[in-house]
Amino acid sequence: MYMLPKLPYDYNALEPYIDEQTMTVHHTKHHQAYIDKLNGAIKGTKFENMDIDEVLKKINDVPENIRTVVRNHGGGHSNHSFFWKVMAPNAGAEPHGNVGDAIKHTFGSFEKFKEEFTNAGLNRFGSGWAWLVSEHEKLSIMSTPNQDSPIMEGKTPILGVDVWEHAYYLRYMNKRADYLAAFFNVINWKEAEENYKHAMKK
Repeated sequence: MYMLPKLPYDYNALEPYIDEQTMTVHHTKHHQAYIDKLNGAIKGTKFENMDIDEVLKKINDVPENIRTVVRNHGGGHSNHSFFWKVMAPNAGAEPHGNVGDAIKHTFGSFEKFKEEFTNAGLNRFGSGWAWLVSEHEKLSIMSTPNQDSPIMEGKTPILGVDVWEHAYYLRYMNKRADYLAAFFNVINWKEAEENYKHAMKK
């Protein structure tokens, strides 16, 4: 059975960019709800003790009667577990190391990457995510609807941002662009570097 992961920082640690109330509700209510519904769907199946990312890689093998629930709520659990770790207090700025070099090589500059990543979040109609992903050792930007994960498409997420309204509405109301601008102040590039190194080993 899946459990709610502990945040690696306090609920108010990302202030003023991501507010304490949003973080508290997002983690303890929204993420917990995904886990509860996922656990209810997979109880007694072979997926009960599998790593959630392994389940998502084989989403089409999940029985049809629970596949949609697992896609939505398993995706929600995986995406949020990832999301909490790619943010950190006293973070942001430009990336260095291998991931920084790869971003500059792929997009031409960090500013160009920032523009394209932001646009992926802004142009996602309704609820979803914007991602920096690796596939066959190449970086690209994509967005997914609802709680779909790049893992379902065989891609490895390096960085992701939640653009569901519940991720920003209390602080930014309907101003998704302001939220996405704020997100760049809390990106944990050390975690993104580890994600990139992991992707390169595949």
